[in-house]
Amino acid sequence: MKLKKGDTVLVISGKDKGQEGEVVQVMPNDNKIIVNGINTAKKHSKVSKNNKQGGIIDRDMPVDASNVMLVHKGKPTRVGYKVQPDGNKVRIAKRSGEVIS
Repeated sequence: MKLKKGDTVLVISGKDKGQEGEVVQVMPNDNKIIVNGINTAKKHSKVSKNNKQGGIIDRDMPVDASNVMLVHKGKPTRVGYKVQPDGNKVRIAKRSGEVIS
């Protein structure tokens, strides 16, 4: 998977198209990611020892990784890989060719 936790992504399809957010969790086995503030669903929680308040909670749900694009220097870009001369494999922005930190 070419996305990592902490990356800023732009949603390119779905109900939240055009919104940006930060990747909170990556699930490479399912090819899904959870983005902060994107694809929220309401969860009804019961009062318990752990949850004293109860009520309705907004929860971020997974988004397929193919529905988002990495944002590098303010512009959406595809991600590629390049092996540097010292042997390190790094992510590069296809749009500019620069190394993504």
